[in-house]
Amino acid sequence: MSTGTAHGRHAPAEHVLHQAATTRGTGTLTGVGTAALFILRRNWLRLCIWALVLASMIPIVYNSQQEAFPTQAARDAYAQVANTPAVAAMTGLPYAAGSLGGILVIKIWMTLAVALGFAVVFLVTHNGRADEEAGRTELLRSTALGRHAYPTANYLVAAGLCAVTGLLISLLCLSVALPTNGSWIMGASIAGTGLAFIGLSTICGQLASTSRGANSLGVALIGLFYFIRAAADLQADGVDPTALSWFSPVGWAQNMRAFGEDNWWPLLALVGLGLAGCLFALRLESTRDLGAGLLPERRGPAAAGNFTTTALGLALRLQRSSLVGWFIGAAVSGLFFGSVAQAMSSLLDPQNPFARNFVGTGHSMLDGVLGIFVLFNALLAGAFAIQCLGAARSEEEGGRLEQQLAGSLSRGTWLGAHLLIAVLGSGFMLVLGGYLTGAASQGSADPGQLAGAALAFWPAVLSMLGLQLLTFGYLPRSTTAITWAVYGISVMAAMFGGLFSLSEDVIRATPFGAIPRVPAEDFSWTPPAVLLLISLALGAAGMARFNRRDVLTN
Repeated sequence: MSTGTAHGRHAPAEHVLHQAATTRGTGTLTGVGTAALFILRRNWLRLCIWALVLASMIPIVYNSQQEAFPTQAARDAYAQVANTPAVAAMTGLPYAAGSLGGILVIKIWMTLAVALGFAVVFLVTHNGRADEEAGRTELLRSTALGRHAYPTANYLVAAGLCAVTGLLISLLCLSVALPTNGSWIMGASIAGTGLAFIGLSTICGQLASTSRGANSLGVALIGLFYFIRAAADLQADGVDPTALSWFSPVGWAQNMRAFGEDNWWPLLALVGLGLAGCLFALRLESTRDLGAGLLPERRGPAAAGNFTTTALGLALRLQRSSLVGWFIGAAVSGLFFGSVAQAMSSLLDPQNPFARNFVGTGHSMLDGVLGIFVLFNALLAGAFAIQCLGAARSEEEGGRLEQQLAGSLSRGTWLGAHLLIAVLGSGFMLVLGGYLTGAASQGSADPGQLAGAALAFWPAVLSMLGLQLLTFGYLPRSTTAITWAVYGISVMAAMFGGLFSLSEDVIRATPFGAIPRVPAEDFSWTPPAVLLLISLALGAAGMARFNRRDVLTN
């Protein structure tokens, strides 16, 4: 069985080794520039995607809110709706909700800040602990690269991502004529959040001995600090922050208050945390063996249970933390959407073209708002499914698949186990999110009806899995990029197609845009049935190809 690793994929590594060998030195940072170029060459595409996608949300959200709240009276009315515990917990204190800049902060700031935090955690781990785990770090250190050159380059590239993303956000805020000071604070606060989480993720990479463990620790810290910030905002007196908010880097960045007080000084704390974390991580690296983590490996049971020895049991065991996190996220989003549905429907003007384009042409504005919330729950389930099935490619890429297939386990059984978790898990998320949206709507909607409306999007989610299986079979090294790109296009069309003046036919041609948004629209069996058939065809083709191709490691 061939691993199928092409010689060309080692070309960047051979190039950096040759460059390092010509500049042999003894310092711990020798070759840091060469290492940074090597990391940029390997990651330039994902860096561009992260920066452009995050920054592009600014004009999209701003233009939509400008149409939704064209007058100061409409903005003042929104400020009353935003000044609720649910909104404060999810998006932060509405300190300037009566202005377009303040509404932009409520709508998108928390999403961008947390998303950039996830991006840098995954990036630092991908080029740090994951490379060390795969043996690339040892290979690079065998030349003239100093002991700390490669990790330092990793930290600098991640910091560059934060700086570029923050700069693009500020420039786009300025391009839509938002106040200058607030625009620069907006970008700086989001970039500062990313810098702080770089420092924290570098320490996670030193503590854990695996990339999965480092990512889990980093994500757990993001969740912890997010909930500390949420608890602080729930305890706030009006829009004044409490002392608890200073126990979270997210709270520090939020207290910069773009388009409000425009405070610069919390940025110093965020940059300081990032720098201190990186220096501490380098110090920890000097005290441990290459490939080892500082946290002792937890001793497991002497023998695995009968279920854990199966393909499904092992896959569940490896993904259990991720599954719990996604299910909690679905529950929280469902409760939040239900709690604000009635207030949002009363705020939107039924005669406003933007409102009609956004929530659809339902029998009432409340039905339209509930329909868009059901769609959002479906998009969340779709992201979960893609990430869940993507674990199969990670197992293959990391070289662990060959070990599992060395015994009696068949390829179909192994891949089917990962697929089953993605399929059933996404269905559970749809029902959970839809039901809780109805349950939290204070009698505005029937929980059972919304659970069924959400479950109607299951074929759309399955179509994403079908595409992922097809690319996994034919283009395994590109499966992640292709699947997420198609998912992103479908999300933009389904959520914002009307705002972009896309025709109804174009929107309906995308997986998530094809499903009727009950209760805003009448349900039809045709789109789910067609998507289900497409999913089965794509999945069968991908499974058949996977059974015949070589196992490809990174």
